[in-house]
Amino acid sequence: MVTLAEVAQHAGVSASTVSYVLSGKRSISAGTRERVERSIRALGYHPNAGARALASNRSNIIALMIPLRTDMYVPVMMEIATAVATTARTHGYDILLLTGEEGPDAVRRVTGSGLADAMILMDVELDDERLPLLRATEQPSVLIGLPADTAGVTCVDLDWSATGALCVEHLAELGHRDVAVIGEAPAVYERHTGFAERTLDGLRSRARELGLKVLHRPWEGGYDAMAVTLSRIFDERPRTTGFVVQNESAVEPLLAVLRRQGRAVPEDVSVVAVCPEQVAVQASVRLTSVAVPAQELGRHAVELLVGKLDERETDGAVLIAPELTVRASSGPAPTAP
Repeated sequence: MVTLAEVAQHAGVSASTVSYVLSGKRSISAGTRERVERSIRALGYHPNAGARALASNRSNIIALMIPLRTDMYVPVMMEIATAVATTARTHGYDILLLTGEEGPDAVRRVTGSGLADAMILMDVELDDERLPLLRATEQPSVLIGLPADTAGVTCVDLDWSATGALCVEHLAELGHRDVAVIGEAPAVYERHTGFAERTLDGLRSRARELGLKVLHRPWEGGYDAMAVTLSRIFDERPRTTGFVVQNESAVEPLLAVLRRQGRAVPEDVSVVAVCPEQVAVQASVRLTSVAVPAQELGRHAVELLVGKLDERETDGAVLIAPELTVRASSGPAPTAP
């Protein structure tokens, strides 16, 4: 393993000069800094993490809190986590992944132990129990998600309210008047998870303005459950011709049950999904959809957090505008017989 002394000898400077270049604690001339950095690259030198942390009072680690619940679509969460990790690496940070459902205890563990310099938190609820601790600590943090009260925190998220509104606007433009929403599992709403609640609120609000009827049904999972759900929807609202799906796992069961019932997509019913692009294009009917910008969320969260670590003011909420892509699953509402 290459040592700091060997780097100093190769560059023709003192060991303390190499140390100052690495830590940034003293001003070093541009020429000397460049010579030291060339030697570091040439020799493949990597500073000892423990020594670097002691010298800079930083661990160069970001804690990513991502509770992996059975009622969440894990591939999206992992895509966000991958974007966080790769972006963090470009800024010289590694990721400590915390996947347990620990809530405030996880925040206390990170802030009290010095395990990480900062935190990114996912699966944000409207009244998230972690928020008081985040507001009380000086350790920088960013939420991927939007709580009810954003005061004193930094957030980035898709504009879920606008997403819901965009979906129902598209169906309204096609002449649909009765819309059913196939939502997340009931537990997601029971926790008041921000993205699910905000999508539903935005959809309902815009539907009222447009004069559309909306029926929302959470979906627990399974083809049989989908068959029961659809039967109840059509019993209660027989004129339903538009569906909005906010549950990636529900896409194929919904399309399969509609086929089994003899309802063609989009001739008899139109389907709009809020899901990753890959899910939309690989479905048995290519879905009109609003994509979940997982990679953009991860990248943006890290950029905001690095800004906070560099003591730039970044408090507030950053919302990514939704974009709807029209594909084969949506069309004009059928003419009433």
